[in-house]
Amino acid sequence: MKEIEIECPCCEAKLVVDVLTQKVIRHRERPELNEFGKPVLPTDKWVAAEAKIAARKAEIEAMKSDGSDAFDQALSKEKGREKDLDDLFRRAKSKVDRKKKDL
Repeated sequence: MKEIEIECPCCEAKLVVDVLTQKVIRHRERPELNEFGKPVLPTDKWVAAEAKIAARKAEIEAMKSDGSDAFDQALSKEKGREKDLDDLFRRAKSKVDRKKKDL
């Protein structure tokens, strides 16, 4: 499917059109601009972004107060991984040895 993006000369909206079907697939209106020419975010999107940031900060603070840092958890997991891999290798080697004995 080949698409082309066209800018409307009247309203400056962006249209994405499928070349084969000649139908509009997507439409994006021209953003509202402030006095400096930069797009203005609607207040509901701004509030949602602030809420996400606040939730993330709270999550980070909760991890710090629990004393369980994500780095420390990953480090302890990696330290135990060597033992787990050695054990896995030992079991695989004994399995191969048993198969050799059976042949």
